[in-house]
Amino acid sequence: MAENSEWGPLAGLIGEWEGAQGVDFSFHNVEGEVGETKYREKVSMKPFGPVDNGTQHLYGLDYRMAAWRGEEENPFHTEIGYWLWDGAAGEVMRCFVVPRGSMVLAGGTAKATDTSFSLEATVGDQVYGILSNKYLAAKARTDKYTCTVTINGDSWSYDETTHYNHAIAGQIQHTDRNTLRKVG
Repeated sequence: MAENSEWGPLAGLIGEWEGAQGVDFSFHNVEGEVGETKYREKVSMKPFGPVDNGTQHLYGLDYRMAAWRGEEENPFHTEIGYWLWDGAAGEVMRCFVVPRGSMVLAGGTAKATDTSFSLEATVGDQVYGILSNKYLAAKARTDKYTCTVTINGDSWSYDETTHYNHAIAGQIQHTDRNTLRKVG
């Protein structure tokens, strides 16, 4: 796609991406403590739009991601969802589902030309919120999600933290970081 101005700050994310320098800081159930896991991932971002809600016009990216530890065959983490841009409101959003039984709608403000932006969601918020299944709500309730994205030409980086209350370990900050390079 040439200009992609309708996608605002999301235009730089359109394409196929891979990153092999991912670092995940999370609670490891087997060890009973927070540890570090290195990972590689693949992300696909396909543009669509406009999606019209009355006078609101959204342009988005349909995305799928998967992450693997080392040379494992099966991913340890996957997501599907959408990145959305509301140019009139200067609002960027990410809504995604994790197959563990979690859903997040995070949002923030940005300008169409921004190459960096941040998103946030909080459990119980009626606008940018987090939902979990019954098990996760009781054993590892996610309270807050934050994400910062920085786009740099043919690469982009993210730094995201999921704050959750673990039934055994208490308050945990699960952080993931990676830089992805365009492969298609």
